[in-house]
Amino acid sequence: MSIFLEIAIIVFLIFLNGCFSMSELAIVSARKVRLASLAAEGSKGAAVALELAENHGRFLSSVQIGITLIGILTGAFSGATLASHLDGWIETEMPSLAPASEVLSIFLVVGAITYLSLIAGELVPKQIALANPEKIAVLAARPMAMVAKATSPLIWVLERSSKIVLRILGVRKSDNQSVTEEEVRAMIAEGTESGVFEPEEKELISGVMRFGDRKIRAIMTPRNQVIFVDLGWDGPKIAATLKECHHSRVPVCWGNPDDVLGVVQAKDILNAFLDGKPMDVAAQIKKVEAVHDNAPALHVLDILKRSPIHLAVVVDEHGSFEGIVTMADILSSIVGSLYEHGEEYEGSIVEREDGSWLLDGYVAVDLAAERTGCKILKPQDGDFTTVAGFILSKARSIPKAGDHFEWDGWKFEIMDMDGRRIDKVLIHRPAAI
Repeated sequence: MSIFLEIAIIVFLIFLNGCFSMSELAIVSARKVRLASLAAEGSKGAAVALELAENHGRFLSSVQIGITLIGILTGAFSGATLASHLDGWIETEMPSLAPASEVLSIFLVVGAITYLSLIAGELVPKQIALANPEKIAVLAARPMAMVAKATSPLIWVLERSSKIVLRILGVRKSDNQSVTEEEVRAMIAEGTESGVFEPEEKELISGVMRFGDRKIRAIMTPRNQVIFVDLGWDGPKIAATLKECHHSRVPVCWGNPDDVLGVVQAKDILNAFLDGKPMDVAAQIKKVEAVHDNAPALHVLDILKRSPIHLAVVVDEHGSFEGIVTMADILSSIVGSLYEHGEEYEGSIVEREDGSWLLDGYVAVDLAAERTGCKILKPQDGDFTTVAGFILSKARSIPKAGDHFEWDGWKFEIMDMDGRRIDKVLIHRPAAI
């Protein structure tokens, strides 16, 4: 066999190794959603790639068999053939190196082939696979499926042997989710940076994910901000309250706000007035659903969608009135701040020039954590939903303006109080100022 044919065989083996490496990484890295979409459009390669990705154990075993065999053949040719040719050439052309020609020839041949294998057989193919994994996966899927089918008996033996060894070592398959919420957020952020998503789209997606994790008490309009109509009032007071109220739906009670009878709609009062009827609030009351303040927001959304007035009363475990939740509250939880009649639903989060953050006390903790990077604000074990609630859970008492404390590397300072309510909070890492 001529030396040129031997070199051609080694180059071919390195190229084949690169194909295996590229196919392996492409199919493993390819997005299953994208492959499924291509398969639905009629791509047979995408369908095969999706099947290989779903049964990645058998696929990776077949790839490993191919790469191992290629490595053995490459080593055999480089050691037994090229090295011997180089050994003879060194002895003839460089007699002074003849005593070390055998070792030197093996070192040079193995070094050169190792370098080429790393560049052309591993690094470059894998970079190509990462650049466009779905496209490469579609092209490589069917050849890789043929390899997997041809090596299926050996794969069966390898899988059984691997399971036995893992059982002996006590290693079990992880039950962790294949995709976590943090990974989804990271992908959305990466997509925004690369131009796939607009910043506004990123905010909407983030809002939907926050909404799905929230309890309804983090979204509701609290009791102290709800405007009531009391049937115990006289007519002029009820009329004045309805006239001054900017909302189209107003809860109705009798003496005690905990005794919510229902909701009256301004349109019904107007219709009665236009018909020449006297104002009778009691006759216009509509019943509303009551939901627990710890109910998941998604569950309450289903209730509001079925409600003809899109409003529910929120109660605590004792049945006491806590607030109301409307579709406007749901929308503001997803899309961000809404302004209606001069009222801000979400609260303000402002980054200052020195790197600190000025927040309204009623800003939701999950939103504040996402915007500021202060992960400790997430209510993992605490019974709070706002930044003010977090501060109260740590202070254990009503603070005063100017009070401050540090928690896990962040400093919290009360900037303004509205009576007993925390109005403005400044947070920062001490090293940032």
